[in-house]
Amino acid sequence: MSSKLVEKGIESCRNGAFGKGVSFFTEALESDKNNVEALYNRARALSRVGKLQESLTDFKRLTEIDSSNASYIGDYAVSLHLNNENDSASLAFEKALALEPNNPYRYSSRAFFKDRIGDLEGAIADYEKAIELDPEDAIALNNKGLVEEKLGYQDKAKKSFDKSNELVGYKPENKTEPVNSPTPTDETSSKQPSRGQVIKSIFTKDGFKDFTEFSKNLFKGNRGKK
Repeated sequence: MSSKLVEKGIESCRNGAFGKGVSFFTEALESDKNNVEALYNRARALSRVGKLQESLTDFKRLTEIDSSNASYIGDYAVSLHLNNENDSASLAFEKALALEPNNPYRYSSRAFFKDRIGDLEGAIADYEKAIELDPEDAIALNNKGLVEEKLGYQDKAKKSFDKSNELVGYKPENKTEPVNSPTPTDETSSKQPSRGQVIKSIFTKDGFKDFTEFSKNLFKGNRGKK
């Protein structure tokens, strides 16, 4: 019974109905209070609907259940950061990374955190480590380019964007077009998918796994047109 409710919750979240997903996960936990899958997914979904304190409560319980689970700790770190508890978030990111030192996502997630708190050079270093571990990580390359751009490293940013574009199969119609050019018409957009659309189509192949990755909104706009 509870497993079917979890499946319904996951499907709801895949479709963007996170509030409905929370309801299914809660119902599953009422049926089986020890259903860790329901608890984990509810914690993630709660963060997406802005109920951060409730999300933190669930994540804290998860880390108490399994203190060596890097996924629990890493997502807990995200929720802590979203709740402006950055000192605690930093410690949680470090712990998750220590548990999975060869997982590129651990470096990418910490890099995004560092970017948001203003440690731009630290963010680049973490993205570079993520790319070293996974040279085909188009997301990390794009995000690194965004940080390099903030720091004024235009040549480096262009290289990062170009490599990321190459990996996802995105080919700007005019590579010399400035970033702040007028928004294309609907007719043009229908012919040439935006870089964000290309990235999103790749992200969603892994389904629910990706729905809480806080880097998912970094691809608004065509940052590859350099």
